[in-house]
This record gives sequence, structure tokens and C-alpha cells, in this order.
Amino acid sequence: MIAQVPEQLQNEVIEIRRVGRVTKGGKRMRFRVVVVVGNGAGRVGVGIGKSIEIPQAVQQAIRNALKNMIEIPIVNGTIPHEVRGEYGAAKVLLRPAYPGTGVIAGRTVGAICRMAGIKDILTKALRSTNPLNLARATLAALAQLESPEVVAKRRGKSVKELVEAENGAES
Repeated sequence: MIAQVPEQLQNEVIEIRRVGRVTKGGKRMRFRVVVVVGNGAGRVGVGIGKSIEIPQAVQQAIRNALKNMIEIPIVNGTIPHEVRGEYGAAKVLLRPAYPGTGVIAGRTVGAICRMAGIKDILTKALRSTNPLNLARATLAALAQLESPEVVAKRRGKSVKELVEAENGAES
């Protein structure tokens, strides 16, 4: 059975790694594939798949990524605020950037940002750069993002009042 990705979603393979386990008959080799799936408009997910053959592992990873998709707020092509994510030994810092900056990121974090539809962002992998843990740390960071509307509602203010307060604090 081949899993089809819905029309509006794109996917990108982040990593293909050959893994094995030792049995009394010898080594059993398989492939582990990490895939990111996104619609380019604020929905993104990361999945892993393992199989004896790479195409089957990719299809498993896509199905897994579709189950683990999250919504993220995007404001003017970037994220609304700075955020840090952590998973295992991997730690990632995501910062909003001015229009025209582009996606300043490594291979793993950059792929996730592009699939999510983020056009301008500054990122830094702070500890481990293991692609799977870095991908999960990035997803954890993106899951922490809150849109200005949500923050304004929580504080009992309007978005305009928040923006004015922010501009007043910068002066």
C-alpha cells in the first residue's frame, strides 16, 4: 500500500540512515528515514519510517508525519516571537527576521521552516545536531509559538495596544 500525500502538501527527506541489529544469524540491515511534510501555510509535521527498502520507509515516514502535524502562526512571513526548543540533547533557537532576510538555518531546521511556509527566520542549533532530535526540537519550539491575537486575548487587551506598548518599550 502506497500512502499518497494530499495535493497541497509537500514533503522533503531530511535524513536516510542505514541501521542494523545483530542476530545470531548475522546483521539485519534496515533504513530509517526522517521526513518533513508541510503545506507552506502554517502546517508542518515530522515523521520517521523504518523498512528494508528506502521507498517503503519514506512512505511510512510520510504517514507518520501527517499524524504529527501542528499549526503555527506566521506573521508577515516570519514567526511572531523568539522561541527555544529542546528534545533530547538537541536545542534550537528560532528568531523572527526582517522581510528579505530569508531562511538562515542548517539543513534540518531550514527544511522544516520552508515546509511550514516561513520566509524569513534566523536559527541556531545550540547543542546536538543529530537530524532526528534537531527536527523534534524545532517542532517543539514551533509548537510554543503564540499569535499576537492569542496573547492579546490572554492579557485582556487589543492587538493594537500590545503593538503600541512594544513600540513604547523600544524607544
